[in-house]
Amino acid sequence: MATKTVNLNWNPEEEFILSDKDNYQIVMKPKGVSASDLLPLALIGCASHDVVEILNKQRQDLQALKVSAESIQDDDPPWRFRKIHIHYKAIGKGIDAEKVRKAILLSEEKYCSVYNTLKDAVEITHDFEVSEA
Repeated sequence: MATKTVNLNWNPEEEFILSDKDNYQIVMKPKGVSASDLLPLALIGCASHDVVEILNKQRQDLQALKVSAESIQDDDPPWRFRKIHIHYKAIGKGIDAEKVRKAILLSEEKYCSVYNTLKDAVEITHDFEVSEA
């Protein structure tokens, strides 16, 4: 089993700096991203990486991938996530919509650790579109 460590450093200027093992950093609020936004960001980051890799292996001429996540959370603390809807927009030349659909499903069912961690706790849905470049 892999063990990974991430870090947070807070300083008196009210900065919360998250970093991974390679010291790539994310600044959290009040001067950056909210902590709760990190959850859907992690989800679409993980899934998108898989989708791009799969479509590239299928020799699809993917020139851009735009992904958004719309989240529904409770109104009261602890503001539990109830639903996350992901929208994928694959842009390229002659991209096969069926291959995009299968790439998304493969990510969800097999590869994306964030999706597989969340799927029993949060309703996750998706849709997609393909646009010609």
